[in-house]
Amino acid sequence: MSTPPAPSPPATDRSGPALDDLLGIADDALLAAQWLGGWIAEAPVLEEDVALANIALDQLGVARALLAHVGELEGAGRGEDDLAYWRGPEEFRNALLVERPDKRDFAVGVVRLLLLSTAQLHRYAALRSSPDPVVAAVATRAVTEVSYHRDHARGWLLRLGDGTPESHDRVQAALDAEWPYLAEVLEPTTDEEVRAVLTRDIADATLRVPADPPNPTPYAGGRAGRHTPHLTAVLEELQQVARAHPGASW
Repeated sequence: MSTPPAPSPPATDRSGPALDDLLGIADDALLAAQWLGGWIAEAPVLEEDVALANIALDQLGVARALLAHVGELEGAGRGEDDLAYWRGPEEFRNALLVERPDKRDFAVGVVRLLLLSTAQLHRYAALRSSPDPVVAAVATRAVTEVSYHRDHARGWLLRLGDGTPESHDRVQAALDAEWPYLAEVLEPTTDEEVRAVLTRDIADATLRVPADPPNPTPYAGGRAGRHTPHLTAVLEELQQVARAHPGASW
């Protein structure tokens, strides 16, 4: 099927994802790395500390590669450190899902990681065919990593959902709280395949798929730079060393 010719893209586009879309993917990974790293020494068992640390490092690796590429594409002389440490909250394009505190509730952590990694897996799989060779290479590597993240989260969902009455109720409550934020993670598309996969996961864990909120507005806005106050607190922690020692290198 032929399509009409598109307008000439800006020089920074390289026919790959729009720059804001690419920044959103990178910011999701960066904030996920920060959030997951906070679980080190807080997880229920030692092995989970190690697993979540490794998942956080995978997310950070994707964030670094994409932020460096965004800096190159925008042509303003900014590198990955500039984009990570010297942007204010309104400049971030991450989904609200990854900036909110999880209050060290492991059920919340499991559900959030499952939603995020499932969405990331489908997004990265599609980006493997991007005409931008850097994006395609990063996505190809990320598919393998995020497949593990998803399997890890799914395994915990099954254990908790089909476990004790308390674990079942707690993970259902976490699912009810996190599900409304899924739609924004999927932007700029509405990937029904992701929802179908998650629906099967939830059923396998003897849990109930939550209803979508009648008003989605409170659960989105990050892609447009409208964030919760929680992002400011996250960035204060993430950026404090770089801002305390501007120009330092190590």
